[in-house]
Amino acid sequence: MATHLSAATPLMSRRLLNKVPEVTVWFWIIKILCTTVGESFADYINGTLGVGLVNTALLFTVLLGAVLYAQMRLPAYKAPVYWLAVVVVSITGTLYTDILTDQLGVPLWISSTAFAVLLAGVFALWYRKERTLSIHHIDTTARETFYWLAVLVTFALGTAVGDWTLDLTGWGPGQAVLLPLGLIAAIAAAWRFGAGPVLTFWLAYILTRPLGANIGDWLATPAREQGLGLGTAGTSVLFLGAILATVTYLSVSRVDVVRNR
Repeated sequence: MATHLSAATPLMSRRLLNKVPEVTVWFWIIKILCTTVGESFADYINGTLGVGLVNTALLFTVLLGAVLYAQMRLPAYKAPVYWLAVVVVSITGTLYTDILTDQLGVPLWISSTAFAVLLAGVFALWYRKERTLSIHHIDTTARETFYWLAVLVTFALGTAVGDWTLDLTGWGPGQAVLLPLGLIAAIAAAWRFGAGPVLTFWLAYILTRPLGANIGDWLATPAREQGLGLGTAGTSVLFLGAILATVTYLSVSRVDVVRNR
């Protein structure tokens, strides 16, 4: 009897522990930091270092597989591994959209539509299998798989929608920050007044991608082009440092660990 219990306990414990952080202000701060790195670091590897778009995408696809393998092997949420995965997903999702746009010549409205349909399909399959889309209960392998697939598609979708918006408006880097910021504020207000938490979470999650990317572009763009002139390398280093500091704080304080509900 004792042997049976000791064998069963690890599996039971794994299913009771959540694999994602609590959604607090810290979650959104570090999400935007990761998104900014996704834009600036991808541009640095691809452009400044001259690795090339396709080679950069292949490199980060392999890295993404390794990081997600490590993340999904963990029995519970660990801030350093989780947020490393988000950084790599942000870079990879950005590169996939850039390949469609720059390498294959796919119009942004088509890639935006395709990624939106794909995301809807992921959510439909997720709900059909699990009967929930709650981000507070990512406590099985199936749910975690759907979660990371949705995260990857939201980054690709956010990239496409953000770039398409810039093409339509012709705004400069500083102005481009205001639209996603305003939309996120409207979504937060809607949530406060009773809008569905799952819908508002994923809408805000998508919009943080163009917000972070626009912040990154604004910082990296030369001053003569209405930017702050930090460059892609300087922006990447600045935000990677901010991510490291924030993750260290979260690891020590554990303020973002989901309690049993």
